[in-house]
Amino acid sequence: MTLTKIRTAAASSLAAAGLLLTLAACSTPAATPSASAPASSAAPSSATASANASEPCTGVKVIVDSGSLEQAAADTSVCVPVDGPTLASAVLSDAEVKIEGTAKYPTSFACRVNGVPAADFDIKHKGGTIREVCDDKNTVSYWALWVKPAAGTWGYAQEGLDSLKLNPGESLELLYTVDGEPAAPAA
Repeated sequence: MTLTKIRTAAASSLAAAGLLLTLAACSTPAATPSASAPASSAAPSSATASANASEPCTGVKVIVDSGSLEQAAADTSVCVPVDGPTLASAVLSDAEVKIEGTAKYPTSFACRVNGVPAADFDIKHKGGTIREVCDDKNTVSYWALWVKPAAGTWGYAQEGLDSLKLNPGESLELLYTVDGEPAAPAA
């Protein structure tokens, strides 16, 4: 399956998931948290940086890896305290990771993370160079969203930032991929 087909399938899945969540929200009691009010009521407003990458994170470990982009300004690794299921968008906000979405999916996908890639940055790929304009047409490079359960392996996220819920002990990685590389987060 080509990268374009994978991204198209992922986008379709996310759109369907978003529709289902929207429909569910219409019939859900008001006490259920929404995207603007994460489920984690005790989460502080900022994350704590891990002193040692091998230290366990009792919250959600957030990793931003510019990968093939070679523009490390966005890279970070922090532990965000959470006490229950919390939206990925809220976890990233608490980690002080700034996300700019795409034109079609402004809150689901990440086009820029902490300003990377800059609009005037030439992204080198097999076919030449491209600049990210966040118009949902870039099929050679993107921020891939990965989730790792507390005692598991990395898996490509099946939901967008505005619907994906993370639990204490899980990890979330935004990995910049160019021409399919890197194919997955490092261990």
